[in-house]
Amino acid sequence: EIEGERLRKLKTKALLSVVFSLPVFIIGMFFMDMPYGEEITAVLSTPVVLWLGSGFFKNAWKQARHRSANMDTLVALSVGIAYIFSLFNLFFPDFWHRRGMHAHVYFEATAVVVTFILLGKLLEENAKGNTSAAIKKLMGLQPRTVTVVTDSGVEEIRPIEEVQKGDVVVVKPGERIAVDGQVVSGSSYVDESMLSGEPVPVLKEADAQVFAGTINQKGSFRFRAQKVGADTMLAHIIETVEAAQGSKAPVQKLVDKIAAVFVPTIIGIAILTLITWTVLGGEHGLVQGLLAAVTVLVIACPCALGLATPISIMVASGRGAGMGVLFREAAAIEGLSHIDTLVLDKTGTITEGKPKLTDVVAADGFDEDDVLALAASLEAASEHPLAHAVLEGARDRHVDVRKTRGFDSVTGEGVRGEVEGRKVALGNARLMASYRMPDALAGRADVLRKDARTVMFVAVDGRVAGLIAVQDPIAHGAVEALKALKAEGLRLVMLTGDNEATAKAVAARLPLDEVRAGLSPKDKADAIAQMQNSGARVAMAGDGINDAPALAAADIGIAMGNGTDIAMESAQITLVKGELGGILRARRLSAAAVRNIHQNLAFAFGYNALGVPIAAGALYPFFGVLLSPVIAAAAMSFSSVSVISNALRLRRARL
Repeated sequence: EIEGERLRKLKTKALLSVVFSLPVFIIGMFFMDMPYGEEITAVLSTPVVLWLGSGFFKNAWKQARHRSANMDTLVALSVGIAYIFSLFNLFFPDFWHRRGMHAHVYFEATAVVVTFILLGKLLEENAKGNTSAAIKKLMGLQPRTVTVVTDSGVEEIRPIEEVQKGDVVVVKPGERIAVDGQVVSGSSYVDESMLSGEPVPVLKEADAQVFAGTINQKGSFRFRAQKVGADTMLAHIIETVEAAQGSKAPVQKLVDKIAAVFVPTIIGIAILTLITWTVLGGEHGLVQGLLAAVTVLVIACPCALGLATPISIMVASGRGAGMGVLFREAAAIEGLSHIDTLVLDKTGTITEGKPKLTDVVAADGFDEDDVLALAASLEAASEHPLAHAVLEGARDRHVDVRKTRGFDSVTGEGVRGEVEGRKVALGNARLMASYRMPDALAGRADVLRKDARTVMFVAVDGRVAGLIAVQDPIAHGAVEALKALKAEGLRLVMLTGDNEATAKAVAARLPLDEVRAGLSPKDKADAIAQMQNSGARVAMAGDGINDAPALAAADIGIAMGNGTDIAMESAQITLVKGELGGILRARRLSAAAVRNIHQNLAFAFGYNALGVPIAAGALYPFFGVLLSPVIAAAAMSFSSVSVISNALRLRRARL
């Protein structure tokens, strides 16, 4: 709430500053000789400096009280002095006219500087208003009420806060499970993807463990509450995300580091300039010294410095959005190029996250289409979690689904029924134990299992007719993208909640350096922390609720755009198309943006290093050259235009 309000205020300030500053800039640059031009710019720039830019003066005062300085100090000094100097020249122009000088005003410089710096701050703060969104959504996964069975056997709806250990809870079809516990009666399939990331629901029967936040499918069951409140698995995930987000140190900008030295140096040069001119400048030494000191502060004004980072970030963000890469934080654009380790979730990141029919194998004397048609006919009446994949596969192959009679489900083994007068069974090897299994079919099943495919056999009238296999396939372009990332020097690590056999089978086709399987959401976050403690700079790519703690813990979190909102809120980068090639493009864009920022900073500091001594009058003893504040303001504007022009090159950078 507080962060969101702060961001809204900053947006309003930046917008109003642009509205006020644009006419000031146009008049100051092109129409200064128009009637009442100076008065109009004074009126329009006053709210920008004194109201919208008041934060710079407050921060500068705080820094001064602690005997330190930063960018805000230089903004406050240069803008404040230029503004006061301009007001003096507007109301008392004769002071300069009597001394043979022209009374210039610099209201456009003051207004433009404040506007640019506000826009820069807005770019940097833009993501902070949403930091708690992931936690809010995680909390929303827990139902507010629970159906509890009382001692007298009556079902009673209670608030979640009143559930205690030992209570028997009823879970109906489609409901979220409220607390952790153990099944005591009934059975159903439960979607546990928020914990494991795996898309296939898990069968829950008596004695099986169930967890808060997971979703029951079509069956119903009762379970005894074992962990409630802050002890549930969901509560631990929320706690881990909170800890990871809270521990992230703000990125220390290069500009702020240099500003700590740069600001006192500029102030020192301005004071020294005033003293030197006063002592050595003759009759008008004090006036010339004052003019030179103001010129030093105007030319050192951090407009180009303040723009150097945000303008490159803004252009890079726009270029990224055009490529399907959304950067939620400026720090992510800068940080991604420094990453040396990329951690990847398996399901939904490396793989498509949705099981698909991959193989249909017929035994001698049977036809593949007939085997698939019979299997799909049984699955049409089934609640099995892989039924959708089989039915979709049958539709893709234009195989007709037929009517099933006498349908019967054998828990943990498969289903049986009658299709067009034939007795058909579909299930695992246990269901086929009473049938003779052809050796060729058994051998093919072993090969498919080693490739992490789920195998189901089809029997017709007492004979094994064939098998069908289902698998979550590797995402299109994933192998090529990972090879390219590997070629750029990244260490690739896969962390998954899936079993080790499946993880290794998927990893065998990929250029990975390390694979860890069977991990909980907290395990993933801990694994990333271990890598960071050993000196690695880690980016994490994932798509599920179970990835949220790891995405928050990583130096850079990358959410797949086809994943959950919670994953996207926990990450700093979202790949809109949900494909790994986006990471490669984002990393190359990041490197180009960082180079561009360094070029901008080098230009801005180089310009100051050259301009400040000239403004102080260093060339006057040799060439009689003095730099007036108006030329300094124009030069400052030119430096800003140069920085902007350089940043715009990012739009055409080859990635």
